Amino acid sequence: MEWKEDMEHQFDHQLLERLLQRPIYLDGATGTNLQKAGLPSGACPEDWIRHHPEAILDLQRAYVEAGTDILYAPTFTANRIKLAEYGLASELSAINREMVRLSREAARAAGAGADGVPAGAGTSGAVGTGAGQRKVLVAGDLTMTGAQLAPLGDLAFEELVDIYKEQVAAILSEGVDLFVVETMMSLQESRAAVLAVKESCSLPLMVSLTMNEDGRSLYGTPPEVAVNVLQSLGADIVGLNCSSGPAQMLPLVRQMRRVAKVPILVKPNAGMPELVDGETVYRMTPGEFAQEMRQLVEEGAAVLGGCCGTTPEHIRALVERTRDFCPLQPDPAAKTVLSSERMNTEISLDGSFIVVGERINPTGKKKLTAELREGSLELVREYARSQEENGARVLDVNMGTSGIDEKEMMLRAVEEVSYTADLPLCIDSSFPEVIEAALRIYPGRALINSISGEEEKLSRLLPIAKKYGACFILLPLSSAGLPASVDEKHRILGHILEEAGKAGISRDNIIVDVLVATVGADPQAALNCFATIDHCKNVLRLPTICGLSNISFGLPQRMFVNAAFLNMAIGRGLTMAIANPSQELLMYTAFAADMLLKKDGAQERYLAAVPQGSVSVTAGTPSGAGSVGRPSYPPVMECVVQGQGEKIEAEIRKCLEAGETPEQILDQYLIAGINAVGKLYDEKRYFLPQLISGANAMERGVAVLEPLLQQDDGEKKETVVIATVEGDIHDIGKNLVALMLKNYGYRVIDLGKDVPAEEIIEAAVREDADVVGLSALVTTTMMKMKEVVELRNERGCRAKVVVGGACVSEAFSNEIGADGYSEDATECVKLLQRLLGGAG
Repeated sequence: MEWKEDMEHQFDHQLLERLLQRPIYLDGATGTNLQKAGLPSGACPEDWIRHHPEAILDLQRAYVEAGTDILYAPTFTANRIKLAEYGLASELSAINREMVRLSREAARAAGAGADGVPAGAGTSGAVGTGAGQRKVLVAGDLTMTGAQLAPLGDLAFEELVDIYKEQVAAILSEGVDLFVVETMMSLQESRAAVLAVKESCSLPLMVSLTMNEDGRSLYGTPPEVAVNVLQSLGADIVGLNCSSGPAQMLPLVRQMRRVAKVPILVKPNAGMPELVDGETVYRMTPGEFAQEMRQLVEEGAAVLGGCCGTTPEHIRALVERTRDFCPLQPDPAAKTVLSSERMNTEISLDGSFIVVGERINPTGKKKLTAELREGSLELVREYARSQEENGARVLDVNMGTSGIDEKEMMLRAVEEVSYTADLPLCIDSSFPEVIEAALRIYPGRALINSISGEEEKLSRLLPIAKKYGACFILLPLSSAGLPASVDEKHRILGHILEEAGKAGISRDNIIVDVLVATVGADPQAALNCFATIDHCKNVLRLPTICGLSNISFGLPQRMFVNAAFLNMAIGRGLTMAIANPSQELLMYTAFAADMLLKKDGAQERYLAAVPQGSVSVTAGTPSGAGSVGRPSYPPVMECVVQGQGEKIEAEIRKCLEAGETPEQILDQYLIAGINAVGKLYDEKRYFLPQLISGANAMERGVAVLEPLLQQDDGEKKETVVIATVEGDIHDIGKNLVALMLKNYGYRVIDLGKDVPAEEIIEAAVREDADVVGLSALVTTTMMKMKEVVELRNERGCRAKVVVGGACVSEAFSNEIGADGYSEDATECVKLLQRLLGGAG
């Protein structure tokens, strides 16, 4: 089976055979159990473990005796950025090595295992003796740094890769069997960690993300996107951990199985935390946990463990309840899948026809060329938005023009388009180094346009496609140029497929360009294309693509030739076309052809796209093809909604010159714009990146208006003191709340992270605050919120206390006596408006 062949070169053979017979078992929670053993809130876990080694040894020995196959070394927060929070960055190597050494000792010293089946190799510990011996593997554990990647933050992608490489090197110097990247909220940060591991060693790699209640990560990534991107990048096992109990992961595992070519990992909490007598408690018993985990195995999970609240008894019950299962092997329904950070586009021989939007390309576009030479990407963003609205499913991005640094501009364009549109990208350049640079920073799985049979490009681009897991368009050209016949075209095609196979690239990654010539010069052009479509669909079973407009070059009324060719080609099995989605006739023809071929959902798509009543078909913009129905906004408001911070200042000055007052601009455009962003966020049409971009754009707009706004109206701005509680060094959510509240006119005093209760209340009293906002990301720091509430009451501070964070709930808020709970930044604005009786 293909997945087994792909994994065999890395995974120990015995462990792989075990995965064919029964699930692989991970350990359970570390943090919540160490807290019971005395780990104080706010302490650096790794440093505490160094001084209390028996605590981790006892816990990990118990996990192995319960049936664990893979122990996570407690290197979870031992990266440079997190250790710096405790003043321990200089001890990074020593800390990581000691954590790995302790886990190896626990693996070697533990008692007899759960089933006596041998597995593992390398530095792992042998458990039991003789025929009953099995081996326990040790995984080096990486997680998020807590810093925000550019452009939303200050951390550069390559700097993040280097930070992870530093930790990986330290772990490798002591020796582990594999790596795990876990509890990730950002797909892009997950990619950085994967690249760091893959570029440092050839050990197996597992990756797991944590999802919000809406089934997406903090940055809007659904699980099926995460598995597609990470498996293509080289992760051997992909899955989910933390965030919920087992039952809540069931629908997410179903989504993952649609595209998963690797085994799926699940490591849920023992339910959601509750506050009981002042302590954080997980009520799910080992038996309940094991029963719900059995359902996850039935849905396709194959690598099992526990996160917050789970104990060795939970793992023991899990092993006993599921060890008789033979895991479902990866068998994706969708084989060829492109991804942006927020959505998948499935490419299927029998699926709906896909238009790749061609407009982000300066060739023949004087205005776009001029903007690129000026360093502006305004038109690039507009083309991205309009093509998505008009029905494109993939966006081609080409920055090839004279007078610019193509590589630098490509990187900027990829970044901007990724935040502007949800669609996957097709990276288009004549230079392999430009393609590689774009693939490295793209937070998804892209399509390369294209790889031909020219020997130099073939030798350079195939390894790039393999390394970054990209799909590619196969262009059947050779070093000799265009093929002279259909047979020669197919021979070149076969040669490229053979070379791709030698490079370790699956055919699922390949889409064949049928190489359209102009029918005006070659009357056989369309028929030759149809022959290649037939060959690819019926013989090679590969999807096909074409550059549609080539067929009509030099002819009058080209749109009719294009539409006729497209209709006939779709009927033959053409899968995709690179075209301009703003052409009505083209898009309506594609929707109609899919409907006539009875493709899934085609009739609904046609009825939604084509306007009712009489219509005059032109080559212009479709009136409804794929439109998301986004209304048009005044220019300043549009800048906020689209996150155009570099443009908003000029638009505001135009309004001022036209006689509009600063107060009108603030109320009618900026506040209205951020309200529109919040509505899109609530509707799950926007996610964290767009929310931050909109808030940042508004902040720049407010900065222009602030000196002009009347300050002597006697109205006092309501004051909010905001902080991440003591012991917690996470501040992504807190920072966004602070930014949003400032934009709504509140006076915000941001105390930062890891702030003691005494300091928070002192600031609230000193600043005469109306509200104290508290954030906590991890369960071990939740109770610090209660300390703040109690101190507020003791001191007679008038401020209302609102709380939020990944582990916090409304029930917890009520129990500790807080005045309100908010699950995100936009909800926090509404909450304060309710609590304070109006806007800030």
